[in-house]
Amino acid sequence: MSENLIELYSNQQTLFGRGSIDRLVPLLAANPQPTLLFCGRSFLNSPAWARLGAALHDQILGYEIVSHEASPAEIDGWVQRWRGHVDRVVAIGGGSVLDAAKAFGAMMQHPLNTARYLEKVGDTPVQAVTLPLIAIPTTAGTGSEVTQNAVVTDQQEIKVKASLRHPVFVPQVAILDPDLLKGAPDSVLATCGIDAFTHLFEAYLSRKGNLFTRQHALNGLQLFFRAWPHLNRDDTVGDDAREAMMMASWLGGISLSSAGLGVIHGIAGELGAIKPFHHGEVCGRLLFPFLDVLAETTHPEQQRLMAQLGEQLLPNEAAPPALALKAWLQQHAIVPFWQDGPTLSPEDVDWIVARANSKNGWVSYDAPTMTEMLVAAWRVV
Repeated sequence: MSENLIELYSNQQTLFGRGSIDRLVPLLAANPQPTLLFCGRSFLNSPAWARLGAALHDQILGYEIVSHEASPAEIDGWVQRWRGHVDRVVAIGGGSVLDAAKAFGAMMQHPLNTARYLEKVGDTPVQAVTLPLIAIPTTAGTGSEVTQNAVVTDQQEIKVKASLRHPVFVPQVAILDPDLLKGAPDSVLATCGIDAFTHLFEAYLSRKGNLFTRQHALNGLQLFFRAWPHLNRDDTVGDDAREAMMMASWLGGISLSSAGLGVIHGIAGELGAIKPFHHGEVCGRLLFPFLDVLAETTHPEQQRLMAQLGEQLLPNEAAPPALALKAWLQQHAIVPFWQDGPTLSPEDVDWIVARANSKNGWVSYDAPTMTEMLVAAWRVV
Protein backbone atom coordinates (compact mmCIF):
# COMPACT_ATOMS: atom_id res chain seq x y z
CA MET A 1 0.00 0.00 0.00
CA SER A 2 1.25 3.50 -0.85
CA GLU A 3 2.62 5.41 2.13
CA ASN A 4 0.86 8.46 0.67
CA LEU A 5 -2.62 6.96 0.82
CA ILE A 6 -4.95 9.95 1.12
CA GLU A 7 -8.23 10.21 2.99
CA LEU A 8 -10.64 13.00 2.03
CA TYR A 9 -13.02 14.50 4.58
CA SER A 10 -15.47 17.13 3.43
CA ASN A 11 -18.83 18.69 4.27
CA GLN A 12 -21.89 16.50 4.08
CA GLN A 13 -23.60 19.34 2.20
CA THR A 14 -22.00 22.26 0.38
CA LEU A 15 -24.02 25.11 -1.13
CA PHE A 16 -22.06 27.32 -3.51
CA GLY A 17 -23.04 30.42 -5.41
CA ARG A 18 -23.84 34.09 -5.21
CA GLY A 19 -26.77 34.69 -2.88
CA SER A 20 -26.58 31.21 -1.37
CA ILE A 21 -26.72 32.61 2.18
CA ASP A 22 -30.43 33.06 1.52
CA ARG A 23 -30.73 29.29 1.89
CA LEU A 24 -29.76 29.49 5.58
CA VAL A 25 -33.12 30.38 7.11
CA PRO A 26 -35.07 27.68 5.18
CA LEU A 27 -32.33 25.19 6.11
CA LEU A 28 -32.74 25.99 9.81
CA ALA A 29 -36.52 26.07 9.65
CA ALA A 30 -36.67 22.65 7.99
CA ASN A 31 -35.14 21.10 11.12
CA PRO A 32 -35.95 23.32 14.13
CA GLN A 33 -33.64 22.93 17.13
CA PRO A 34 -31.94 25.22 19.65
CA THR A 35 -29.28 27.03 17.62
CA LEU A 36 -26.52 29.47 18.57
CA LEU A 37 -24.96 31.89 16.08
CA PHE A 38 -21.27 32.81 16.11
CA CYS A 39 -20.42 35.83 13.98
CA GLY A 40 -18.20 38.86 13.61
CA ARG A 41 -19.48 42.35 14.36
CA SER A 42 -18.99 43.30 10.72
CA PHE A 43 -21.64 40.75 9.73
CA LEU A 44 -24.20 42.46 12.00
CA ASN A 45 -23.57 45.66 10.01
CA SER A 46 -23.75 43.94 6.62
CA PRO A 47 -26.48 43.98 3.94
CA ALA A 48 -26.97 40.24 4.47
CA TRP A 49 -27.88 40.76 8.14
CA ALA A 50 -30.16 43.66 7.23
CA ARG A 51 -31.96 41.37 4.82
CA LEU A 52 -32.02 38.16 6.88
CA GLY A 53 -31.65 39.25 10.49
CA ALA A 54 -35.33 39.32 11.45
CA ALA A 55 -36.02 35.87 10.00
CA LEU A 56 -32.78 34.51 11.44
CA HIS A 57 -33.68 35.75 14.92
CA ASP A 58 -36.69 33.43 14.84
CA GLN A 59 -34.36 30.44 14.35
CA ILE A 60 -31.65 31.14 16.94
CA LEU A 61 -31.40 31.44 20.73
CA GLY A 62 -28.79 34.18 20.55
CA TYR A 63 -25.33 34.97 19.24
CA GLU A 64 -21.73 35.33 20.33
CA ILE A 65 -19.45 37.95 18.79
CA VAL A 66 -15.94 36.78 17.86
CA SER A 67 -13.37 39.53 17.22
CA HIS A 68 -10.09 37.56 17.31
CA GLU A 69 -8.72 34.04 17.49
CA ALA A 70 -10.47 32.47 20.46
CA SER A 71 -8.55 31.43 23.57
CA PRO A 72 -9.18 28.27 25.59
CA ALA A 73 -10.66 30.41 28.37
CA GLU A 74 -13.10 32.10 25.98
CA ILE A 75 -14.26 28.78 24.60
CA ASP A 76 -14.70 27.41 28.12
CA GLY A 77 -16.77 30.48 29.01
CA TRP A 78 -19.08 30.00 26.04
CA VAL A 79 -19.47 26.31 26.86
CA GLN A 80 -20.33 27.08 30.48
CA ARG A 81 -22.91 29.66 29.39
CA TRP A 82 -24.67 27.52 26.79
CA ARG A 83 -24.17 23.88 27.84
CA GLY A 84 -27.51 22.10 27.96
CA HIS A 85 -29.25 24.80 25.91
CA VAL A 86 -27.78 24.51 22.40
CA ASP A 87 -28.04 21.60 19.95
CA ARG A 88 -26.73 23.24 16.77
CA VAL A 89 -24.28 25.98 15.79
CA VAL A 90 -24.17 28.44 12.91
CA ALA A 91 -20.95 30.33 12.16
CA ILE A 92 -20.90 33.35 9.84
CA GLY A 93 -17.59 35.17 9.55
CA GLY A 94 -13.90 34.86 8.87
CA GLY A 95 -11.62 32.04 9.92
CA SER A 96 -11.49 33.12 13.56
CA VAL A 97 -15.28 33.03 13.81
CA LEU A 98 -15.54 29.63 12.15
CA ASP A 99 -12.74 28.15 14.27
CA ALA A 100 -14.33 29.49 17.46
CA ALA A 101 -17.66 27.93 16.53
CA LYS A 102 -16.01 24.62 15.63
CA ALA A 103 -14.15 24.56 18.95
CA PHE A 104 -17.32 25.46 20.85
CA GLY A 105 -19.36 22.76 19.12
CA ALA A 106 -16.73 20.16 19.94
CA MET A 107 -16.16 21.21 23.55
CA MET A 108 -19.90 21.25 24.24
CA GLN A 109 -19.65 17.46 23.87
CA HIS A 110 -16.46 17.04 25.94
CA PRO A 111 -16.25 17.17 29.75
CA LEU A 112 -12.84 18.79 30.31
CA ASN A 113 -11.50 22.28 29.69
CA THR A 114 -10.39 23.12 26.15
CA ALA A 115 -6.66 23.23 26.88
CA ARG A 116 -6.70 19.58 27.94
CA TYR A 117 -7.54 18.56 24.34
CA LEU A 118 -5.26 20.95 22.42
CA GLU A 119 -2.49 19.66 20.21
CA LYS A 120 1.01 20.50 21.48
CA VAL A 121 -0.05 21.06 25.11
CA GLY A 122 -3.05 18.84 25.87
CA ASP A 123 -3.03 15.50 27.68
CA THR A 124 -6.37 14.06 26.50
CA PRO A 125 -7.43 12.95 23.01
CA VAL A 126 -10.60 14.41 21.53
CA GLN A 127 -13.56 12.12 20.92
CA ALA A 128 -15.63 11.73 17.75
CA VAL A 129 -18.46 13.94 19.02
CA THR A 130 -19.50 17.50 18.25
CA LEU A 131 -22.61 19.58 17.67
CA PRO A 132 -23.77 19.94 14.06
CA LEU A 133 -22.38 23.11 12.50
CA ILE A 134 -23.33 25.22 9.50
CA ALA A 135 -20.29 27.25 8.42
CA ILE A 136 -20.61 30.35 6.23
CA PRO A 137 -17.32 32.12 5.49
CA THR A 138 -17.35 35.87 4.87
CA THR A 139 -13.68 35.87 3.88
CA ALA A 140 -11.83 33.65 1.42
CA GLY A 141 -8.63 32.40 2.96
CA THR A 142 -8.60 29.91 5.80
CA GLY A 143 -10.83 27.22 4.32
CA SER A 144 -11.99 26.54 7.88
CA GLU A 145 -15.47 25.70 6.60
CA VAL A 146 -14.09 22.38 5.29
CA THR A 147 -11.19 21.50 7.61
CA GLN A 148 -10.98 19.04 10.50
CA ASN A 149 -9.29 21.46 12.86
CA ALA A 150 -10.33 24.39 15.02
CA VAL A 151 -7.45 26.76 15.76
CA VAL A 152 -7.23 28.01 19.35
CA THR A 153 -4.77 30.68 20.51
CA ASP A 154 -3.53 31.67 23.95
CA GLN A 155 -1.00 34.52 23.83
CA GLN A 156 -1.16 35.28 27.57
CA GLU A 157 -0.89 32.14 29.70
CA ILE A 158 0.48 29.12 27.86
CA LYS A 159 1.57 30.98 24.68
CA VAL A 160 0.35 28.48 22.15
CA LYS A 161 -1.48 28.43 18.84
CA ALA A 162 -2.75 24.92 18.28
CA SER A 163 -5.72 22.92 17.03
CA LEU A 164 -8.52 20.73 18.22
CA ARG A 165 -8.63 18.17 15.43
CA HIS A 166 -10.88 15.28 14.40
CA PRO A 167 -12.62 14.33 11.13
CA VAL A 168 -16.04 14.82 12.75
CA PHE A 169 -15.16 18.49 13.36
CA VAL A 170 -15.58 19.20 9.63
CA PRO A 171 -18.76 21.34 9.49
CA GLN A 172 -21.74 19.36 8.32
CA VAL A 173 -22.86 22.14 6.02
CA ALA A 174 -20.87 24.85 4.25
CA ILE A 175 -22.56 27.76 2.49
CA LEU A 176 -20.14 29.51 0.15
CA ASP A 177 -21.57 32.84 -0.96
CA PRO A 178 -19.02 34.98 -2.83
CA ASP A 179 -21.22 38.06 -2.44
CA LEU A 180 -20.31 38.08 1.26
CA LEU A 181 -16.81 39.21 0.20
CA LYS A 182 -18.19 42.38 -1.37
CA GLY A 183 -17.18 45.56 0.40
CA ALA A 184 -14.39 43.97 2.44
CA PRO A 185 -11.31 46.20 2.84
CA ASP A 186 -8.54 45.62 0.31
CA SER A 187 -6.20 44.55 3.11
CA VAL A 188 -8.64 41.83 4.20
CA LEU A 189 -9.22 40.56 0.67
CA ALA A 190 -5.48 40.44 -0.01
CA THR A 191 -4.25 38.90 3.25
CA CYS A 192 -7.00 36.30 3.32
CA GLY A 193 -6.38 35.52 -0.35
CA ILE A 194 -2.67 34.98 0.21
CA ASP A 195 -3.54 32.65 3.09
CA ALA A 196 -5.54 30.54 0.63
CA PHE A 197 -2.61 30.62 -1.78
CA THR A 198 -0.19 29.46 0.93
CA HIS A 199 -2.45 26.55 1.86
CA LEU A 200 -2.63 25.44 -1.76
CA PHE A 201 1.06 26.02 -2.45
CA GLU A 202 2.38 24.24 0.62
CA ALA A 203 -0.01 21.33 0.11
CA TYR A 204 1.10 21.10 -3.53
CA LEU A 205 4.75 20.87 -2.40
CA SER A 206 4.07 18.52 0.52
CA ARG A 207 5.99 15.26 0.77
CA LYS A 208 2.68 13.71 1.92
CA GLY A 209 1.05 14.66 -1.37
CA ASN A 210 0.18 12.56 -4.38
CA LEU A 211 -1.66 13.05 -7.66
CA PHE A 212 -4.98 13.34 -5.82
CA THR A 213 -3.92 16.17 -3.50
CA ARG A 214 -1.77 17.99 -6.04
CA GLN A 215 -4.58 18.12 -8.57
CA HIS A 216 -6.89 19.67 -5.96
CA ALA A 217 -4.16 22.16 -5.06
CA LEU A 218 -3.44 22.96 -8.71
CA ASN A 219 -7.13 23.56 -9.39
CA GLY A 220 -7.18 25.98 -6.48
CA LEU A 221 -4.00 27.75 -7.59
CA GLN A 222 -5.40 28.27 -11.08
CA LEU A 223 -8.56 29.77 -9.57
CA PHE A 224 -6.39 31.98 -7.35
CA PHE A 225 -4.52 33.30 -10.39
CA ARG A 226 -7.83 34.19 -12.01
CA ALA A 227 -8.98 36.04 -8.88
CA TRP A 228 -5.93 37.73 -7.29
CA PRO A 229 -5.69 40.93 -9.38
CA HIS A 230 -9.43 41.69 -9.35
CA LEU A 231 -10.77 40.99 -5.86
CA ASN A 232 -11.83 44.58 -5.13
CA ARG A 233 -13.44 45.42 -8.46
CA ASP A 234 -17.11 46.42 -8.31
CA ASP A 235 -18.17 44.86 -11.59
CA THR A 236 -18.73 41.47 -13.17
CA VAL A 237 -14.97 40.85 -13.31
CA GLY A 238 -14.84 41.44 -9.54
CA ASP A 239 -17.83 39.15 -9.00
CA ASP A 240 -16.10 36.39 -10.96
CA ALA A 241 -12.87 36.97 -9.04
CA ARG A 242 -14.54 36.71 -5.63
CA GLU A 243 -16.33 33.55 -6.76
CA ALA A 244 -13.02 32.02 -7.89
CA MET A 245 -11.27 32.98 -4.63
CA MET A 246 -14.06 31.50 -2.52
CA MET A 247 -13.62 28.21 -4.39
CA ALA A 248 -9.83 28.44 -4.12
CA SER A 249 -10.12 28.89 -0.36
CA TRP A 250 -12.37 25.82 -0.04
CA LEU A 251 -9.92 23.79 -2.11
CA GLY A 252 -7.12 25.07 0.11
CA GLY A 253 -8.93 23.64 3.12
CA ILE A 254 -9.35 20.31 1.33
CA SER A 255 -5.69 20.32 0.29
CA LEU A 256 -4.18 21.15 3.69
CA SER A 257 -6.40 18.56 5.39
CA SER A 258 -5.24 15.88 2.97
CA ALA A 259 -1.55 16.69 2.43
CA GLY A 260 -0.56 19.02 5.26
CA LEU A 261 1.44 22.23 5.16
CA GLY A 262 5.09 23.32 5.22
CA VAL A 263 7.65 25.60 6.81
CA ILE A 264 5.63 28.80 6.30
CA HIS A 265 2.93 27.49 8.61
CA GLY A 266 5.56 25.84 10.77
CA ILE A 267 6.85 29.32 11.56
CA ALA A 268 3.51 31.16 11.42
CA GLY A 269 1.93 28.93 14.04
CA GLU A 270 4.63 29.77 16.57
CA LEU A 271 4.61 33.48 15.74
CA GLY A 272 0.84 33.46 16.26
CA ALA A 273 1.34 32.17 19.78
CA ILE A 274 2.94 35.45 20.87
CA LYS A 275 1.82 38.14 18.41
CA PRO A 276 -1.71 39.28 17.43
CA PHE A 277 -0.77 39.63 13.76
CA HIS A 278 -3.27 38.69 11.04
CA HIS A 279 -2.52 35.08 10.14
CA GLY A 280 -2.93 35.63 6.40
CA GLU A 281 -0.51 38.55 6.45
CA VAL A 282 1.97 36.47 8.44
CA CYS A 283 1.81 33.71 5.84
CA GLY A 284 2.11 36.17 2.96
CA ARG A 285 5.11 37.92 4.47
CA LEU A 286 6.86 34.59 5.03
CA LEU A 287 5.92 33.32 1.58
CA PHE A 288 8.13 35.77 -0.26
CA PRO A 289 11.44 34.93 1.49
CA PHE A 290 10.51 31.26 1.25
CA LEU A 291 10.19 31.64 -2.53
CA ASP A 292 13.70 33.13 -2.53
CA VAL A 293 14.93 30.07 -0.63
CA LEU A 294 13.02 27.77 -2.97
CA ALA A 295 14.62 29.39 -6.03
CA GLU A 296 17.98 28.04 -4.81
CA THR A 297 16.75 24.54 -3.95
CA THR A 298 18.78 21.54 -4.98
CA HIS A 299 16.21 19.05 -3.73
CA PRO A 300 15.13 17.07 -6.80
CA GLU A 301 11.47 16.71 -5.82
CA GLN A 302 11.11 20.40 -5.03
CA GLN A 303 12.74 21.22 -8.36
CA ARG A 304 10.44 18.85 -10.24
CA LEU A 305 7.27 20.12 -8.59
CA MET A 306 8.20 23.77 -9.07
CA ALA A 307 9.03 23.19 -12.74
CA GLN A 308 5.63 21.57 -13.29
CA LEU A 309 3.88 24.36 -11.41
CA GLY A 310 5.68 27.00 -13.45
CA GLU A 311 4.53 25.33 -16.67
CA GLN A 312 0.93 25.41 -15.46
CA LEU A 313 0.78 28.92 -13.98
CA LEU A 314 3.47 30.99 -15.71
CA PRO A 315 4.45 29.10 -18.87
CA ASN A 316 6.10 32.02 -20.65
CA GLU A 317 8.35 33.15 -17.83
CA ALA A 318 12.11 32.75 -18.26
CA ALA A 319 12.93 33.31 -14.57
CA PRO A 320 13.09 30.38 -12.13
CA PRO A 321 9.50 29.42 -11.22
CA ALA A 322 9.79 30.52 -7.59
CA LEU A 323 11.07 33.98 -8.51
CA ALA A 324 8.53 34.35 -11.33
CA LEU A 325 5.79 33.44 -8.90
CA LYS A 326 7.01 35.97 -6.33
CA ALA A 327 7.13 38.73 -8.93
CA TRP A 328 3.65 37.95 -10.25
CA LEU A 329 2.10 37.89 -6.79
CA GLN A 330 3.61 41.23 -5.83
CA GLN A 331 2.89 42.92 -9.16
CA HIS A 332 -0.78 41.91 -9.16
CA ALA A 333 -1.64 42.37 -5.47
CA ILE A 334 -4.43 44.88 -4.81
CA VAL A 335 -2.49 46.18 -1.79
CA PRO A 336 1.21 45.73 -0.82
CA PHE A 337 0.47 44.11 2.54
CA TRP A 338 4.11 43.00 2.96
CA GLN A 339 5.40 46.56 3.32
CA ASP A 340 5.90 48.46 6.60
CA GLY A 341 3.80 46.92 9.38
CA PRO A 342 4.75 45.72 12.87
CA THR A 343 8.17 44.74 14.13
CA LEU A 344 9.72 41.80 15.94
CA SER A 345 12.43 41.86 18.58
CA PRO A 346 15.50 39.62 18.44
CA GLU A 347 14.05 37.75 21.43
CA ASP A 348 10.81 37.18 19.51
CA VAL A 349 12.74 35.73 16.59
CA ASP A 350 14.73 33.39 18.82
CA TRP A 351 11.55 32.23 20.63
CA ILE A 352 9.75 31.50 17.35
CA VAL A 353 12.65 29.72 15.65
CA ALA A 354 13.30 27.52 18.69
CA ARG A 355 9.78 26.11 18.34
CA ALA A 356 9.19 26.24 14.58
CA ASN A 357 9.47 23.30 12.21
CA SER A 358 9.16 22.46 8.53
CA LYS A 359 6.00 20.35 8.91
CA ASN A 360 5.47 18.28 5.75
CA GLY A 361 8.04 19.90 3.49
CA TRP A 362 10.63 17.91 1.57
CA VAL A 363 13.41 19.86 3.27
CA SER A 364 13.85 20.28 7.01
CA TYR A 365 15.04 23.87 7.25
CA ASP A 366 17.57 24.77 9.90
CA ALA A 367 17.36 27.60 12.43
CA PRO A 368 19.54 30.04 10.43
CA THR A 369 17.31 29.66 7.35
CA MET A 370 14.12 30.20 9.35
CA THR A 371 15.73 33.19 11.03
CA GLU A 372 16.57 34.66 7.63
CA MET A 373 12.96 34.23 6.56
CA LEU A 374 11.69 36.08 9.63
CA VAL A 375 14.22 38.88 9.31
CA ALA A 376 13.32 39.29 5.64
CA ALA A 377 9.60 39.40 6.44
CA TRP A 378 9.66 41.82 9.39
CA ARG A 379 11.89 44.61 10.63
CA VAL A 380 13.65 43.31 13.72
CA VAL A 381 14.45 45.96 16.35
